[in-house]
Amino acid sequence: MKPSRVVITSYQVGFGDCFLLSFEYPDEKRHVLIDFGSTGLPAGVPKNRLAEIANDIAKRTDKQKLAIVATHRHKDHISGFATKKQRPSSGKTIADLKPELILQPWTEDPQLAVDARGPLPAGHSLAAHHVSSLAAMQQAAGAILSEVKRMRYHSSLRPELSFMGENNLANLEAVENLAMMSPNREYACAGDKTALEELLPGVKIDILGPPSIEQSEKITRQRSRDQDEFWHLMANAASALGPTKAQKVAPLFPDFTLDRIAGRFPIDARWIINQAKRLRADQMLRLVRILDNVLNNTSLILLFRCGSKSLLFPGDAQIENWSYALSQPSIRAKLKKVDLYKVGHHGSLNATPKSLWELFDHKGGDDNPDRLQTLMSTMAHKHGDEERHTEVPRQTLVQALDRQSTFFTTQSLKENELFHETFLELS
Repeated sequence: MKPSRVVITSYQVGFGDCFLLSFEYPDEKRHVLIDFGSTGLPAGVPKNRLAEIANDIAKRTDKQKLAIVATHRHKDHISGFATKKQRPSSGKTIADLKPELILQPWTEDPQLAVDARGPLPAGHSLAAHHVSSLAAMQQAAGAILSEVKRMRYHSSLRPELSFMGENNLANLEAVENLAMMSPNREYACAGDKTALEELLPGVKIDILGPPSIEQSEKITRQRSRDQDEFWHLMANAASALGPTKAQKVAPLFPDFTLDRIAGRFPIDARWIINQAKRLRADQMLRLVRILDNVLNNTSLILLFRCGSKSLLFPGDAQIENWSYALSQPSIRAKLKKVDLYKVGHHGSLNATPKSLWELFDHKGGDDNPDRLQTLMSTMAHKHGDEERHTEVPRQTLVQALDRQSTFFTTQSLKENELFHETFLELS
């Protein structure tokens, strides 16, 4: 038995991801929900949009087999799985569907931080260090978000700090709900086999990422080379933000202190105070960007293959995650044949490496009958900065996608449109 067609439903979640893959078999449909989250909706979209989407997913998958893939724990990928006590929620609606399988990256294994096993040999402590470092950085994200909310001074960095701080929180409600939704859970790394293939007869599924630290020599070397600058920073990020309220810091030059007058700083101190605040904001942004990159690089990268068709869903994987897969000739050969590509990280440039983009054989003009199809879920002016050429989606990438593929972006949906459907015949 094998499916004859797959329908990919791209939901309008604003800045986030939510894709439902519906594989059509002779007598039934089977479904895979890849991510469900948002950190901001476009103007005019109802605030209960995630609940609307959950209800639509429930209608489409009612009494049919469903698996869930949560590529990584960023809010814009899993917030829809959160529950709200004593009232309906999108997370409860999805949980009530009783999914057959939950697939997550190896970094989400709740046992990993305790005994450091996971995908690594027993007694290997590096994985535990990595996961505990992520936890420390997420505490830092919470502290940063609290400080941003208290900011009384103008800062051009405040919107980006607020967005990234919120997106990098631990999202515990969603994480806990995902852990309870199904008795069948997998925490995978590159090269692992998955029971998702049993749910989808006739479909081969390659897990291309994330690599374990044991698999990725680059990460191992980075820890050895940059321990003080990178891993040490991650592990101690919460304390790096400064003392708690219970702690006190003595002035550096106690004999040269000035008191505020009527709540205002003396005029000769204001310049250095403003500079210190700007430096503080820069340091916080640097910290939260490190976490953002690390969490993106824990993303699952999945390649679905059926017949002559291949579908690539890489979550938010960035170049450090991709480098492991792209270094292997057998994987590069499979990537050449991709027919449908879910654009990584909402259209950020380093999530679609040139070495990946150049591999796709089906790129081309409108006259190509087997032209590559690309799907992007995004919302402009939410992440990054145009002046620094870090805006998401990156315009140079969007232009390439539009020119060389059949390109769809959720930004083209109207405020009353819940989804867009893409049909792919699986010959």
